[in-house]
Amino acid sequence: MNDDFFYLKRYAKENALVTKPVEGENRIVFLGDSITEFWLEELPSFFEGRSFINRGISGQTTPQLLGRFEQDVLSLNPNSLHLLAGTNDIAGNTGEMTIDMTLQNIHEMIRLAKQNQMNVYIGSVLPASSFGWKPLVKPSMIIKELNEKLKKLSVELGCIYIDYHKAMQNSEGGMNTTYADDGVHPNKEGYILMANILEKSL
Repeated sequence: MNDDFFYLKRYAKENALVTKPVEGENRIVFLGDSITEFWLEELPSFFEGRSFINRGISGQTTPQLLGRFEQDVLSLNPNSLHLLAGTNDIAGNTGEMTIDMTLQNIHEMIRLAKQNQMNVYIGSVLPASSFGWKPLVKPSMIIKELNEKLKKLSVELGCIYIDYHKAMQNSEGGMNTTYADDGVHPNKEGYILMANILEKSL
């Protein structure tokens, strides 16, 4: 049994080394699951020389992200938060979840970020027609419904919605094979596209 459900130990050492931001620094924490974590691995040039802090953990769901929000976001004193989450909720990685449950967790993370004067970027859930680790789940329409609600929530709460889904989907609502080798996780080309989309809003 995992005694660290939220994976608070994952970035504990790295967080201890983060200094207070200097005047004029635009520090952004990227919070999410494997899609966020692998972004740094596949496209390190996007993060190099910038005040971008990657705090992605593979497999995580929104309750886990919320559980480590204090340690992996607030304690780092960022100006902005980039939140990309929901894929693993749909897959049921930590138990069956509804869209409303996912939205409640994301709403609470937005509230905490706004309470601490952060700009908030909400990334759309990336397209997928299947999950290799959960073959019985058919996610494409669920992802679209969640993204519609994330976009609405972003408008209501004054966040910036980043629509990666629209640019990365194929005609069946899954991931364009140009941008992912396994249909879920972006390859380098996928991350280049995502970086270009995000840059327009930064």
